[in-house]
Amino acid sequence: MALAKSKNPEIHKFAKTMIRDHEAVNEQALALLEKLGVQAQDNFLSQKLNQDGDAIIERFSTLSGAEFDRAYAENELAYHKAVNALVGDVFIPNIENAEVKALFEEGLKIFKAHEAHAEMMVEALN
Repeated sequence: MALAKSKNPEIHKFAKTMIRDHEAVNEQALALLEKLGVQAQDNFLSQKLNQDGDAIIERFSTLSGAEFDRAYAENELAYHKAVNALVGDVFIPNIENAEVKALFEEGLKIFKAHEAHAEMMVEALN
């Protein structure tokens, strides 16, 4: 959506980074699940993320220009802060499988960089 609605080069750069990095982590996770012989399970968290995503898309579809850019950057910052805290404080400490833990730790490094990038965008847009 950001690539279609925004004309801001920094928003485009961030959105392209999100697509690239999140697809890469998802591919690694799916490969690890296959290697371990397990399947991803639908759960409360995945359902909540999907519901929230639908609501955000609906809200953002009414925005344009600088208003969209600010809302997008602020949403990405809040989202990455929340997910990074959950992964770092709850998930990683409780993961017993070394390969799964390593995947989450590597993903957290990437997503913390996304959080920092989003924070810079928010500061620049406000």
